[in-house]
Amino acid sequence: MNVTRVGVLGALGRMGTTVSEAVAAAPDLELGGRVDKDDALDGLAGSDVVVCFTAAGQAIESLRWCSAAGIHAVIGTTGWDDAGVDELRRLFPGPPTGPNAVLAANFAIGAVMLMRMAELAAPWFDTAEVIELHHDGKADAPSGTALVTADRMAAARLAAGAGDFGADPTTSEVLAGARGAHAAANIRVHSVRMRGMVAHQEVILGTTGQTLTLRHDTIDRQSFVPGILLAVRHVADRPGLTVGLDVLLGL
Repeated sequence: MNVTRVGVLGALGRMGTTVSEAVAAAPDLELGGRVDKDDALDGLAGSDVVVCFTAAGQAIESLRWCSAAGIHAVIGTTGWDDAGVDELRRLFPGPPTGPNAVLAANFAIGAVMLMRMAELAAPWFDTAEVIELHHDGKADAPSGTALVTADRMAAARLAAGAGDFGADPTTSEVLAGARGAHAAANIRVHSVRMRGMVAHQEVILGTTGQTLTLRHDTIDRQSFVPGILLAVRHVADRPGLTVGLDVLLGL
């Protein structure tokens, strides 16, 4: 049996610890170097794949190092703008010039399914809003998953010739921000930060006489493990940068 050696960036964070434990327990994987944000990256030397869960600003230098070392990457860091994703494409062009990478806004398989279902429903409804709810330690808002969801719904409407969702009818906000943030295609996004939560998302779509509510709840960080390990096991077979788990799940 071939064994893949896996390094972990952001090893002391909650996700880094979860990933490390999952890799150590998998018979076809071997836990390699565990590097936190202030550690020397040389600790990752010899890894076949590095899993990255540090903040975007910290991650890019580490991923440049992985690229130069020819190490594949599985990237769970969110908050990448278009320029950042373009750089990742340059850093991970695939053989023969460089390694591969998988970038996902969310590794929970249920969350990936929710995004796909929202994308399928989007052309058939007139209005849509996204509510994302996370633990009170999350620094960015809205979440990367919420933004990707809105972008995919907007793209699905564009492809179907449906145009944007209906405009917000609100003419006066009694409290500024009450209607949330304006994302793609007139989708409103609302962020909740709440002690006791992990990661949750709800997409509500409405049209004449009906609404559709799609919701996914992560109640334990173990929910991310199957998706992360799926990416770790397949990143070497996916040339260049793969964005999202959809392809790996056959969606």
